[in-house]
Amino acid sequence: MMFTRDLIEDLARGAAFLGTGGGGDPYIGSMLLKQAMRDVESIKIIGVDEVPPDALVVPSAMMGAPTVLIEKLPNGAEALQSLIEIEEAFGQKAFAVMPAEIGGLNALLPLVLAAKTGLPVVDADGMGRAFPELQMTTFHVHGQPASPISITDEHGNCVVIWSKNDLMGEKLARATVVAMGATCQMCCFAMLGKHLAECGVRGTLTAAIAIGRAIRLAREAHEDPFEALLTALRATDYYKSSYVLFDGKVADLKRETTGGFARGEVRIEAIAPFTGTMEVSFQNEHLVAKQDGVVRAIVPDLIAILDRETAEPITTEGLRYGQRVKVMGASAAPVMRSQAALDVFGPQMFGLPEPFTPVEKLQANFA
Repeated sequence: MMFTRDLIEDLARGAAFLGTGGGGDPYIGSMLLKQAMRDVESIKIIGVDEVPPDALVVPSAMMGAPTVLIEKLPNGAEALQSLIEIEEAFGQKAFAVMPAEIGGLNALLPLVLAAKTGLPVVDADGMGRAFPELQMTTFHVHGQPASPISITDEHGNCVVIWSKNDLMGEKLARATVVAMGATCQMCCFAMLGKHLAECGVRGTLTAAIAIGRAIRLAREAHEDPFEALLTALRATDYYKSSYVLFDGKVADLKRETTGGFARGEVRIEAIAPFTGTMEVSFQNEHLVAKQDGVVRAIVPDLIAILDRETAEPITTEGLRYGQRVKVMGASAAPVMRSQAALDVFGPQMFGLPEPFTPVEKLQANFA
């Protein structure tokens, strides 16, 4: 498909939902993409099967604490420098770029890079949502190395990291990003097409566009945007099990930026007919939602907080006391629920004591 300027807002909104609170502010991403596409009519979106086996594909993303982006804006050139460094390291020009994660700002940054380079964007990513740490991808689960990791800030400082494993790559990259001001753009997990075919989560870019479009069209028709959103999610390959878990008002919020992450917890008091209190904990992204102490959804399944009237997704840095919101849960891609995947980004990897239970089973138990 050809991505045109009129799809930017739909992609940003859908990516904000799939970002589960994190992935960076999609509004900033949409502004960067609008600027990058001023003189570009369209960007080519290709499927994984359209990538030749020996062609180089380079994922691009922001790394750091999303809260910092409120004051520290990217200039749009960072990813290009990171891409050049990756190409030099591989001794091969990139055939295409792609999102490392489909959530928030990080869904739009590869298209900014594509607009600047003329490269196509692959309709896939490494998680079907957003996650806070470098190794938390299906690429890593399948043994694809993150290195070389090229990190660039808005001043043109660039660091290339070669690590022996992805856990050390996360530590080194995180320390570098903190030194550069807690947010930077990066390229990592560069791989050949034959490897991407084995480990990518397919179709997530077009899924994000469809999700955002469904919300917009419902608003324009003065229909219930949540019903439209649920219909769109249930039409996808991955997010079929999706539910409104809670409806209420933000009563308390604890949030701090530490170690390159935005960490905290939001407490939401019910609006009838819902009862009780829901607490959602996050580390950049929402990790677990509990209603009166009972788990309703838990990572790696998706947890999103949205404006209760418009269904506009709210990022962790956008949460405010007094907001009227709805909390939604949705199933993750099946590959994200495998035991090998849970060993990388399941609840225990975030220090949560609760085991992973699919959102559809939790919903049935709660009902």
